[in-house]
Amino acid sequence: MEKKPQKIKDAISSTGKAATDLLGKAKTTIVRTIDQNNDGKLDLKDISDVSAQWREKRDQLKQEAEKKALCPIFEDDLDSADFSMSKLIRVAEMDKKHAESEICQGSIGFESEQKDLRIVNIYPDKAAAFGLTYYPDMDSGFYYVDPCDRDHYIALDDYFNYLKIARVSELQKIAQDLGAKHFRVTYKEQKKSYESNTTKAKLGVKATGKLKEDSEYSHDSKSSDFSKVEIAAEMECIGHKPVEPKLVYFKKDPQILNLVSLRMSDNPLTHQVYTLVLSNSSGIKVKDAIKIDAALSAMKCSGNATLTSEAESESRRFFEYEIDF
Repeated sequence: MEKKPQKIKDAISSTGKAATDLLGKAKTTIVRTIDQNNDGKLDLKDISDVSAQWREKRDQLKQEAEKKALCPIFEDDLDSADFSMSKLIRVAEMDKKHAESEICQGSIGFESEQKDLRIVNIYPDKAAAFGLTYYPDMDSGFYYVDPCDRDHYIALDDYFNYLKIARVSELQKIAQDLGAKHFRVTYKEQKKSYESNTTKAKLGVKATGKLKEDSEYSHDSKSSDFSKVEIAAEMECIGHKPVEPKLVYFKKDPQILNLVSLRMSDNPLTHQVYTLVLSNSSGIKVKDAIKIDAALSAMKCSGNATLTSEAESESRRFFEYEIDF
């Protein structure tokens, strides 16, 4: 048999040597990596130590994944700059998956997200840690933040009625502080069909620049335009020198601000009537209500009446505020 040329033999020899050197370096690297007691060789203790490290790393990754999934809230988290209360919260007992999780032991609640809406869930026995107040109590489940008090939450079922009463009370206090001799708050709600007709009329005016004389748009005060009209508050007073009132729900309302300014400047104001749209001082707009309803539906917690329909009704409600000095 013909012998191989010397160059081929040398190449094979060189390749073999390189492979041997590479394996040797790899072995040295592995030994150095796994050699936990630095004795230059591998033994059972080294393997045991490395296994323990791998288990620890695995458990750490598992805990991180579990924490990300369950999002527990601890009391220390409340002081973190990264934490904020959500507008919608839920007060409910700890569920099974949080109760059985080691990572959630000692937690006071958890964060969840439904249909892009963030919700802070609070455990009743840990509620004091959050420093919040609840209306009417803590047994209503879901609450939404008071638009003028970030630490006060109102039960969803009572939300719009609570704000109606609170704002009527504020208008009464404003009248008293300004020294009114008489005031009346009339609560009105437009019919849905009337609102639709009004919108169409407005669009027609915008398009043509004219307003038809027989349009319902020009008859805002007709009782037939409203589904509800009621006197929410009325009072006769002696009258006195005005004291500047503390505004809460109406602190940004230009009409009320103007009333206070005129009265406090000793302007000879004797009679005034204002129309105050309720949706301007409500915390839940229609777009917010749609998101909340979607979240509640996803959680299978929605009732027969939707918050969206209530918010739409709120957009048709207003106070007629009449005040005499």
